[in-house]
Amino acid sequence: MSVQSKPITTGRDPTPANRLGLDYEAEAGRLGRPVRPIIDAHAHINGPRAAAIWKRAADLYGVVRVYSQTQLSQAASVRGVLGDAAEFIAIPEYMADDREHAMTRGFLENLERWHGEFGARCVKFWAAPRLRDLVEGMEDPETLVPIDGLWRRKVADRAVELGMMLMAHVADPDTWFATKYADTDRYGTKARQYEGLERMLGWYPVPWLLAHMGGWPEDLGFLSGLLDRHPNVILDTSATKWMVRELSAHPREDVVAFLKRWRGRILFGSDIVTNDEHLAPSDPEAERFGVHLASSEAEAFELYASRYWAMRTMFETAYLGESPIADPDLMLIDPGRYDEMSAPTLRGLALPEDMLRVLYGGAAEATMQAWFDSHR
Repeated sequence: MSVQSKPITTGRDPTPANRLGLDYEAEAGRLGRPVRPIIDAHAHINGPRAAAIWKRAADLYGVVRVYSQTQLSQAASVRGVLGDAAEFIAIPEYMADDREHAMTRGFLENLERWHGEFGARCVKFWAAPRLRDLVEGMEDPETLVPIDGLWRRKVADRAVELGMMLMAHVADPDTWFATKYADTDRYGTKARQYEGLERMLGWYPVPWLLAHMGGWPEDLGFLSGLLDRHPNVILDTSATKWMVRELSAHPREDVVAFLKRWRGRILFGSDIVTNDEHLAPSDPEAERFGVHLASSEAEAFELYASRYWAMRTMFETAYLGESPIADPDLMLIDPGRYDEMSAPTLRGLALPEDMLRVLYGGAAEATMQAWFDSHR
């Protein structure tokens, strides 16, 4: 695809996952097969019916393996649909009625099932600042919220004993720190999110996957420093809307230089979230994360396919135009200029084939897959 090449459109009304009316199936054919099969190092595949729809999108865009943060209660059904194409990353039961137990003793207990029954060899620590809002009222949130808190260390201790690597989400977009997290007394500054993380990286010298380009794609210099200080760190490119917005905002030469310098330590990831509740209209009052993102099988397919279209278009092509995915973060910063259907510019990086081969799977094979295979 070149910058002049026009995407294939359908003429349908715009949706948040398809503002431009793209024909995502035809677009996959226009992109062609990737230079090598893609490994998605970061997704959340739940629901057997939704997993089958995700697989259709993945097959079209050349994704052959996924590292999934699946709910424990759905791991067996997802494995039944995806087989060995799915590797699991252990997570707490976030939706449990007793969230405090689920994120502390319950998570510690569930590690044994994740490890023994489902072959998980990686544990995810979600330590986003908004966790403080979710644990309001717990007996002692400071043992849970900080990335280096007591319960994080208890889980990390057992995980390392079991031969598991570690993963963390520690920070959110700059747009959120300017708005949702403006109360720094409560949430801390963005830089402070990394203080406990760096302690953990030293205490547990196993591989660490830091989600969403380490949580700071806005500052490639900071990320280079983090990677330089901690050779056990790898990053993924997940959170498609965020990555498209911020990586496209950098000069192309800066992003390419960063990816070239840290080749082998940056993994392709999408952050796709699938759920069987995407296949029919949801209760408008439902507060469960992500259930309103789609309301039919067709919308679910476009939701999942849109992320692979955007990531492959950004990495492979010279496309220059609006993203097809609505990005409400723009409205957070400038509500007078943007609305919920606004989108940022997507600026293609047109990476050379040798870099794509590493980003799309070579890095994951040499890091995550090598760890999983050597600790079976």
